[in-house]
Amino acid sequence: MSVYLITPPFTQLNTPYPATAYLKGFLNTRGITSFQSDLGIEVTLRLFCKKGLQQLFGHIGTAQGKELSDNSRRILALQDDYIQVIDDVVLFLQGSNPTLAHLICKRNFLPEASRFAQLQDLNWAFGSMGIQDKAKHLATMFLEDISDLIMECVDPHFGFSRYAERLGRSPGSFDELHATLLEEYTYIDSLLINILKERMAAIQPALVAISVPFPGNLYSAFRCGQWIKRNYPQVKVAMGGGYANTELRSLTDPRVFEFFDFITLDDGEAPLENLVKHVAGGLAVTELKRTFILQDGRVTYINNQACSDYKQGQVGTPDYSDLLLDKYISAIEVANPMHSLWSDGRWNKLTMAHGCYWGKCTFCDISLDYIKVYEPLTASLLCDRMEEIIAQTGQNGFHFVDEAAPPALMRALAIEIIRRKMVVSWWTNIRFEKSFTRDLCLLLKASGCIAVSGGLEVASDRLLELIQKGITIAQVARVNKNFTEAGIMVHAYLMYGFPTQTAQETIDSLEIVRQMFHAGVLQSAFWHQFAMTAHSPVGLEPERFGVRKATAAIGTFANNDVEHIDPIGAEHDTFSFGLKKSLFNYMQGACLDYPLSKWFDFKVPKTTVQPDHITRALEQDEYTAMKPTAKIIWLGNPPHIERFTKSKKGSQWEMASLTFQSRREALNIKVDQQQGMWLADMLGKLSVHNLKTYTLQEVKDSYEGAGLEDFELFWDNKPVNTLYKFGLLRL
Repeated sequence: MSVYLITPPFTQLNTPYPATAYLKGFLNTRGITSFQSDLGIEVTLRLFCKKGLQQLFGHIGTAQGKELSDNSRRILALQDDYIQVIDDVVLFLQGSNPTLAHLICKRNFLPEASRFAQLQDLNWAFGSMGIQDKAKHLATMFLEDISDLIMECVDPHFGFSRYAERLGRSPGSFDELHATLLEEYTYIDSLLINILKERMAAIQPALVAISVPFPGNLYSAFRCGQWIKRNYPQVKVAMGGGYANTELRSLTDPRVFEFFDFITLDDGEAPLENLVKHVAGGLAVTELKRTFILQDGRVTYINNQACSDYKQGQVGTPDYSDLLLDKYISAIEVANPMHSLWSDGRWNKLTMAHGCYWGKCTFCDISLDYIKVYEPLTASLLCDRMEEIIAQTGQNGFHFVDEAAPPALMRALAIEIIRRKMVVSWWTNIRFEKSFTRDLCLLLKASGCIAVSGGLEVASDRLLELIQKGITIAQVARVNKNFTEAGIMVHAYLMYGFPTQTAQETIDSLEIVRQMFHAGVLQSAFWHQFAMTAHSPVGLEPERFGVRKATAAIGTFANNDVEHIDPIGAEHDTFSFGLKKSLFNYMQGACLDYPLSKWFDFKVPKTTVQPDHITRALEQDEYTAMKPTAKIIWLGNPPHIERFTKSKKGSQWEMASLTFQSRREALNIKVDQQQGMWLADMLGKLSVHNLKTYTLQEVKDSYEGAGLEDFELFWDNKPVNTLYKFGLLRL
């Protein structure tokens, strides 16, 4: 039998969401045939092409019955211009026809509607040399204009990554979504179902598994399940993914099973394998794992405890075959540098570790397995999988989608990448913890790490302690400095509205963020308003955090976001616009000297943070005596050695001149000849390309074993210290 794995519209335009690739890779290890589709990119390509726009404009022309906005009337008047350039624009965003960038940037090639009125300073955002990115941004605005037309005239639910998202945002009742699904297909629904019809006819699966990672995928997932159940009643349909894992854990509404036969929770490998066996007739329904079914008219949860989950080393390498990898669209919607990483370019998604090694943050779903169960992979296995994926996809960019990548594993991965001489670029999410020293950041940079994102969250030491984040403001500043000086971009997740957060703390948090941008240790950030979730410590014990739930009722459908009342904290909603507007300017290097009150249209308290708070934190001496167990690694090349004799006032010394070459510059040091010969030999042993790693104590033992004296005086003196800026690392 075969399994059809579906990601419904819409997630990202630039790269496939990895869930189905993970599952397909696992099914390969079990000898189970499968096919996967990202219906989001397929619907997008069916819509945004010459034929697609001709049909769209024709449909709007025949369906007009309401007063249109000036913006929609303008787009309809320019429809021939949109149809003429659409294929070329999409090809450009797919990486073909890059010379079109010159035409696009002239600003007389693309028809422009309301989105272009919102354009920021393009010269700041992309610079005089950033013509490709500038053109991508303009082309993205072009597509967004068409999206606005679709939302007004065709389908109010439409969005490139948030399709009908409102219908999936923790509705305790299934009523509204169910009523919407009983309505006639929208124009976008029809496109989706036509593609699904083609795929089902070609694949003829026995089981369809639909992965729903986000609320913006939920409506279209139900549309897919609805059509399959009507037209292929013999085919079983299952839903899994991040949305089910967080939102549907207390599901009781039987109407959901008009659209699906099964809904699985948490890691999908073992539940999916059991479903395959069950559908094939080899497994009783009572042996399913973490699966909801409808039994005797009631929603029933079945979890065979005797069936164990697979270890991460057993699930296989993600398989991206079947997906239209050369058809994804790189978009730059905003100039935020980290957001452009998310939406621009094809990134292979991998995970260093299952779960979170910290697992204490009180706003996080730490009670659920996807956070709670921590299981790291080995660096060797990760690199094996990376090499397999590069060979399969032709792409060497990787986004590690960890909750928080473990520093020790990041170090091991970086060393393994360098040893294998892999050429990759990668980025990931971290905790801003003190393990990220200057030297570790340099190692990560050498392996291809280009960016990290992490939670600065509330930017308040009191609230960080309440969150149990395990970091301080000063620590974050110093870690950010280490990453920045290594050439790794830093993005911070920022949060406002955590329980009991006062107006004073909100303004003080903004001041901390302003100072970090001013100091140049933060390049990108984004504010999110705190949302209480049912499976976090705050959601489970709100009274411990000084808040209460607005209602104690548990819905019959989705239950994750919990409305709450904060009697102590500020009116958090009122700060949203000012926080985001200030951040928009700070990322441009603008208005960093503005009084914070300028960003708000209501009275706010003055900050109590000292104006040099971050500067002083960065100037604090972080020097600590190096432990004998510290690993010493040399990233550089072997030196060229010249021996010479130094004479002074009748005395002579035998000296060695060591010249080191890097890709950018040369470095020369002069030391005692015997010490120089030992150093050159030792650096060869310390090379990152050697399997054995040496501790500082082993280096000292080697030095003294060569009959040399005063190791500390030699090792901590200027010549060797210079090498710490040239590839000698203490880890």
